[in-house]
Amino acid sequence: MPPRSKRKPAPPLTSSDVDSSIRTTEPKAKRTTSKQFERIDNMFASYSNKELGIIDPDGIEALCKDVKVDHTDVRILILAWKMQAEKQGYFTQDEWRRGLKCLGADTLPKLKKAINGLKKEVTAPESFEDFYSYAFQYCLTEDKQRSIDIETLCVLFNLVLGSEFPSQVNLLIEYLKIQNDYRALNMDHWRNFYRFFKEVSFTDLESYDSSQAWPVIIDNFVEWLKENEKKI
Repeated sequence: MPPRSKRKPAPPLTSSDVDSSIRTTEPKAKRTTSKQFERIDNMFASYSNKELGIIDPDGIEALCKDVKVDHTDVRILILAWKMQAEKQGYFTQDEWRRGLKCLGADTLPKLKKAINGLKKEVTAPESFEDFYSYAFQYCLTEDKQRSIDIETLCVLFNLVLGSEFPSQVNLLIEYLKIQNDYRALNMDHWRNFYRFFKEVSFTDLESYDSSQAWPVIIDNFVEWLKENEKKI
């Protein structure tokens, strides 16, 4: 067996070597992030109201036109949820950054693609429940507002739940428009109607248990369904 050659000891690292290593890694990542935010901010500037420094309803309408999605489409509401936008019809720069960074969309083509696939963002039950609660909160447009008028809620029910529970939502909207007991509903009502749609079969309503402390309006809705023989 041939003798092993003795390796020369590696020269000690110098400060210039360390600095060179850092320069080839960390700054590159920082530059990438910086460029990404720069592109996101440039898009924000193209839609924002220059005087207000915020994207207003006109800016959102322009965005919808560019991505070819109607402003009443549920995907725009999901986009607002991804941004965690606080005020309906307005996006701040921080909200815009948060949402687009989350979607990995720093150009208009990327944003268009992301918006087209936004319904997938709420397919998981826990994601949808968070989005569902957000949708109600987003429609509270005034300070200390706790409830939403029936007309607006009918639109919101159809927008958020219409694709999953079309027949149930149609019956609910029909009932809400003819009943005279409630002029507005609160978050508790909103959440319980979603639970109601998930748990109760409209075929015979036998699975509905009024002893479970449902809101009164749901008791009334079930009574109306039975009296009018409204079934799916």
